[in-house]
Amino acid sequence: MSKHLLINSNSNKMLTVKDTSVNLIITSPPYPMIKMWDDLFCSFNDSINDDLEHGKGNNAFEKMHKILDDVWNECDRVLKDGGFICINIGDAIRTLSNNFQLYPNKCRIMNYFSNKGYNSLPGILWKKQSNTPTKFMGSGMLAAGAYITQEHEHILIFRKNGKRIFDENEKTFRRKSAYFWEERNMWFSDLWDLKGTNQQIKNNNKTRERNASFPFEIPYRLVNMFSIYGDTVLDPFTGLGTTNIACLASNRNSIGFDIDSEIIKIAQDRIIISKNTINSHIQNRIDKHIDFIESLPKNKITKLYTNQHHDFLVKTKQEIEIDIRYLDTVKYSNEEIIGTYK
Repeated sequence: MSKHLLINSNSNKMLTVKDTSVNLIITSPPYPMIKMWDDLFCSFNDSINDDLEHGKGNNAFEKMHKILDDVWNECDRVLKDGGFICINIGDAIRTLSNNFQLYPNKCRIMNYFSNKGYNSLPGILWKKQSNTPTKFMGSGMLAAGAYITQEHEHILIFRKNGKRIFDENEKTFRRKSAYFWEERNMWFSDLWDLKGTNQQIKNNNKTRERNASFPFEIPYRLVNMFSIYGDTVLDPFTGLGTTNIACLASNRNSIGFDIDSEIIKIAQDRIIISKNTINSHIQNRIDKHIDFIESLPKNKITKLYTNQHHDFLVKTKQEIEIDIRYLDTVKYSNEEIIGTYK
């Protein structure tokens, strides 16, 4: 069973979350200096709007990050030692007062966590697939006037206070939560080539028209890479609940915060109706593994191991206890969403 709680509140004070109670944080915050988030940042500090109007981009950039810092402080409070924080962030490019420049969100967040004493780990470049034929900005083919196009976002990975220590029960869950050999080779690459998700929020005039959701595959991989069955995962900017759905698919508990009450309602509805989509994803994951095994030469198949729970072949001993469960039910109970498995 897994539990999922979505809370309509500013995540700069996550009062319902106890100290050191979260194993993993996965999120994609509002990006400072991206226009769609200007109103949100200005609602916390109206001097940001003055900076933007007067071309003081660096001032506005720092003030926006100060607002995010309050959330990162709370994340630090609730995260257990050995826990991971994974942040999907893009750098911003913007013209203010006819001055075009880059605003390095990645560097600013990395500096925050470095100053907090976190271990900065190798991160991931997410190459967002695009159908746009134009790969430059500026003066076309004329030298010294065009700009590099940004085709990647960053997934930053930090760990708090060294490696996690597992007790005996957690060691059992850890073995059941293992991933396949071929998944490890793909997931732990530093370049992910994944299609982005639709940014439009349809049929709702009460909230913003666009969201900043990442595709399901991103939190699904991260949940499986950096947590085990029964862990609690937090998304302080949960948006449409994609991280929560990834946790539901992975038998992890989750907590999500969003300041927009209408977005929270949409996220709850998405989670409740996600069973068939999740089970299709799980089936596809297993099918891909079986296809991989069947593609191996016969002389290598004889050297494989048999998984104890699913009776298919696996490549290494560390995979023999993998236990992937299909979702059985998803329902509300005492303001939480409960998932059961079969």
